Amino acid sequence: MQLPLKVDAQQKMTLQSQIVEQIRRMILDGHLRSGDFLPTTRALSEQVGISRNTTMQAYERLMAEGYIQTRPYVGTFVSAEIPETSFFADACDCAAVTDLKGVVSDISVSERLSALRAHGIVNPNADRLVADFWVGRPAADAFPLKTWSNLIRRRLARSGRVFAEYRDPSGFSELRQAISDHLGPTRGLTADADQIIIVGGTQDGLNLISRLLIEPSSPVVIEQPCYQGAAYLFESFGAELLPVPVDEDGIDVAQIPNVDHAVAYVTPSHQYPLGVTLALERRLALLNWASERASYIIEDDYDSNFRFVGSPVTALKGLDRRDRVFYLGTFSKCMGPSLRLGYVVVPHAFVKPAKALKALMNNGQPWLEQAAMADFMMSGSYARHLRRLRQMYLSRRNATLAALERHFGVLDVAGTESGMHFVWRLPDGLPPAREIEERALTVGVGVYTLSSGAAHRFGLPDDADRHLVLGYAALSETEIDLGIARLAQCLGRGRSVAPRTVRNLISGVVR
Repeated sequence: MQLPLKVDAQQKMTLQSQIVEQIRRMILDGHLRSGDFLPTTRALSEQVGISRNTTMQAYERLMAEGYIQTRPYVGTFVSAEIPETSFFADACDCAAVTDLKGVVSDISVSERLSALRAHGIVNPNADRLVADFWVGRPAADAFPLKTWSNLIRRRLARSGRVFAEYRDPSGFSELRQAISDHLGPTRGLTADADQIIIVGGTQDGLNLISRLLIEPSSPVVIEQPCYQGAAYLFESFGAELLPVPVDEDGIDVAQIPNVDHAVAYVTPSHQYPLGVTLALERRLALLNWASERASYIIEDDYDSNFRFVGSPVTALKGLDRRDRVFYLGTFSKCMGPSLRLGYVVVPHAFVKPAKALKALMNNGQPWLEQAAMADFMMSGSYARHLRRLRQMYLSRRNATLAALERHFGVLDVAGTESGMHFVWRLPDGLPPAREIEERALTVGVGVYTLSSGAAHRFGLPDDADRHLVLGYAALSETEIDLGIARLAQCLGRGRSVAPRTVRNLISGVVR
């Protein structure tokens, strides 16, 4: 380990003191933490070009002050207990910093940066819940661990010099081709591999597209309610957000404001958060709007792999004949969000600028995961994995619907035809969604309002919300039954229903 130390023999402070002060500061600022190992005195002296005797004396001073410790045959490391003087930072003025010349200067954060909002993707209560209906979390027990491990080992065995080289920022060519081959039969989408750019999930893809299309005051048409992460991102670019209501047929295209050179962000296959599917007539109307208004559409197809009723719906991009749609796909829902793998299909006119911008944003996603994913797809394992997940998630959706009706009676639900979650419109007699969410936590159950479930509702108060979002994909049927039973108990509800009604719900006959 090397430390970023610099010593200057021309300074009034001795070389020993310079070493001591720099290491002490790194510990106090948290750059070196308790238990971190330090280089040996010999290695440090060779690194900075001073005598070993000087570095030994510096370490002795730091040990005397309690900052570092040494163990025979182990090494030198930062002490487990830092001297109390290190806690002075809690009381410092964080709006001021000292520059290299010792001059204190004020640092102010711009009003725009101060207003940035982060969307919720992590449930802080997950570790203490017996049943967590968190939205968008895939089933951990369904990850193809054995197959994935074999693919990783095979790629490593023939990796050669790959880890010593930079790769194409647009993504691993074999993965881009595999995605192109997959999108044709599954989403009705014809795309050249050259149009596909590998990104670190949906949010990264949205960032790339936003940098291509959005400037301060750009009009952005967005669903109401919508995905929180998209709204906050567009807001951070200074866009003018134009919310358009969503009903049972998706976004109401007829209500889009009269604007040109706009961007429309939609989730047509399984609207987030309400779960409805955009009707074909509205899909065509939206494409016509984009063409007539010199505008573009961002299609976020986040969980379209899981459709339970009827045939898969052709992607909006698959109907696009004028190259106006940016298509966003992700592996987060079918493989796992920790892989950080997604992709963007860009219109032909944007291929070159999108690749240039991607190279400016980063030098590409990790090669190993991309290579393994390419092998997983091309071997046919991915298609088999998706079939298994669809059956698993269908069973878990059915279990959730049946448990809810068993305890609460006839349901008013939306979004049950596909995806990994649905929305329950609360019946009269139950408290508001926010109160139910709070009560459920007291019995170890996580259910979520729209805003808690990473949705954004423009101008609508949370305390009047009558919707709960229930993600079921990550829960076993036993956990689902336990969770809904506890939810009913804390709300003082519980009833039995005829088996015929439950069967109707499971077959998709819901309001």
